[in-house]
Amino acid sequence: MQKNTNKYNTWIIVLSIAIPVVIAVLFSVKLNVKLPVFLPPIYASINAFTAILLIIAFWSVKSKKIELHKKLMKTAIVFSILFLLLYVLYHMTSNATKYGGEGAIRTIYFVLLISHILLSIIVIPFVLITYVRAITNNIELHKKIAKYTFPLWLYVAISGVLVYILISPYYLHS
Repeated sequence: MQKNTNKYNTWIIVLSIAIPVVIAVLFSVKLNVKLPVFLPPIYASINAFTAILLIIAFWSVKSKKIELHKKLMKTAIVFSILFLLLYVLYHMTSNATKYGGEGAIRTIYFVLLISHILLSIIVIPFVLITYVRAITNNIELHKKIAKYTFPLWLYVAISGVLVYILISPYYLHS
């Protein structure tokens, strides 16, 4: 068990560093490709579905429906990976959209955006550790970290949708 845990811990550290670094590097890469679809509403919808999955998964574990909880959490992870892939693809193929709001709404937008970005980086090791503790059947430690992972991940998913809603009127002008 300890050897597997150490192997997982190494992967958690590597992925927790590599994912944000790779994303940052890929943001500097611009592909001269016109995508057949406009991705922001798609990946915002994926974030919304992730939030819904997380809430239902929380309810399912509280209701002792453990198998349902496992399936929902695995699906939420897949959705988060899909979101990330589409998000990076969009930014590699499109110019950045400038936020045009003014006054208090501008402040709200940037507070949401900055907290969303920072917490989306911070949540990576939390999700990975929580998942590893579940798959290694270390349920007591899984529960201890899940109480932090759940609200962080839920905030990231919901704030991503809100950021999209606030910036979406400005996509046409970029």
